[in-house]
Amino acid sequence: MDSYVVGIELTDPVEAFAAFAQQPYSLFFDSADKSHSANRYSFIAAQPVETIEAYDGRITITNRDQQTTITGDPLTVLQERLDAYAMRAETLPGLPPFQGGAAGLFGYDLGRCFETLPAKDAASKDMPDMAVGIYDQVIAFDHAQNKAWIITRAPDEGTAAIKQRMALKLIEDTKSKTEISTPATIDWKPNFKANDYKQSVLRVIEYIRAGDIFQANLAQRFDAELPADFDSFAHYLRLRQINPAPFAGFMNFGKLKIASASPERFLTVRGREVETRPIKGTRPRSPDEIMDRMYKNALENSHKDYAENIMIVDLLRSDLSKVCEFNSVNVERLCQLETFASVHHLVSIVRGTLSHRKTASDLLRACFPGGSITGAPKIRAMQIIEELEPTRRGPYCGTMGYIGFDGTMDSNILIRTLVYEGRNVSFQTGGGIVSDSIPGNEYQETLDKAEAMFRSFRPENSTKSINSKPLATNS
Repeated sequence: MDSYVVGIELTDPVEAFAAFAQQPYSLFFDSADKSHSANRYSFIAAQPVETIEAYDGRITITNRDQQTTITGDPLTVLQERLDAYAMRAETLPGLPPFQGGAAGLFGYDLGRCFETLPAKDAASKDMPDMAVGIYDQVIAFDHAQNKAWIITRAPDEGTAAIKQRMALKLIEDTKSKTEISTPATIDWKPNFKANDYKQSVLRVIEYIRAGDIFQANLAQRFDAELPADFDSFAHYLRLRQINPAPFAGFMNFGKLKIASASPERFLTVRGREVETRPIKGTRPRSPDEIMDRMYKNALENSHKDYAENIMIVDLLRSDLSKVCEFNSVNVERLCQLETFASVHHLVSIVRGTLSHRKTASDLLRACFPGGSITGAPKIRAMQIIEELEPTRRGPYCGTMGYIGFDGTMDSNILIRTLVYEGRNVSFQTGGGIVSDSIPGNEYQETLDKAEAMFRSFRPENSTKSINSKPLATNS
């Protein structure tokens, strides 16, 4: 297989993806926040040559010829399948980094394949721990250059040209752009009562004071029933309008669809250089400039939030060191304030150099799931999460992303993420609990993080909110 590329006169990735959005295994990696420093590239991948799905230790590989079910380590299987398709792979210089490879969902519960964890909550037979396609064609957008290309791996130029023409025709035949959805208010049902969540926060604090952990992330889930004719991609357009995010995206797996407005990068690999951008520390935005500045100042001067962030940075340094060259892991930026559409966050950047003996899938295994949404020490924190949260997390706090044929990688943390299953939609929000956490403030933080999700389902002129008060500044 060789790589072939054609430039296209199309620079709006949303308009292009509308042509593929209803196809199973169509993926949209969307740099929706145009003001963010990491917003340069967007990608569309559709019509995979093979899919790999993992369900609670069972792996199903499906391609044009057959379907095979095996057991094993899903990331080992994924790397083997990538290697099988990557013969004579070439990375074309001067183009966006993802030029074909594996892409899709790596759910939080994939971590059970790598670590021994309790299983208090039963797995859903319909919720994959991993759902990944192998893509030989990608539509890539460079927002800095305002250019787009179709990059295709094929046995010859003629075959590549046919595939590229088919993709362009599909886009051209999609005459009308998908409308942005504005559905009526729906009825959200949380899986924690307010007092129960606060009691769980106190239980985490007891574990911290007993010496089990330094920190644990505790999340609550919101579920609602959707109208029969609900269009999840049209709603994603509404979500990205309200809450544009640098690591956003939409994935259609058939019965399961995922829309993410994530502000957090998990792992990226360029060449051998690795980066992660953990987020810890949150304050809401305010339309009042003075109040907004007060929230910023409170976050920047919060010892509690700095302590949370630093603990996770140390955890990620340790995880990266498992697969990076000796002494190459460094903290490039610590606890810097970044402002997003609906919240302020403290963001750190940790970088390292991937060992020549290791692959991007080895890196993912070493760091999975991301420490910013588990706690520290990671395994004990995950055990406590399993004990206290009423349901399995599923996609939440896993990752969506790609691993290219050449080992290039980028991925987010699946927070601010909607999961559509038939007529049901759900999402989860959480926060890091430390020894001086105040239960009421921690509960309110989950609502502040949820507000953009709630608002995306409300009519424009509605002011109804589940949120009861602004987040206290010492949370």
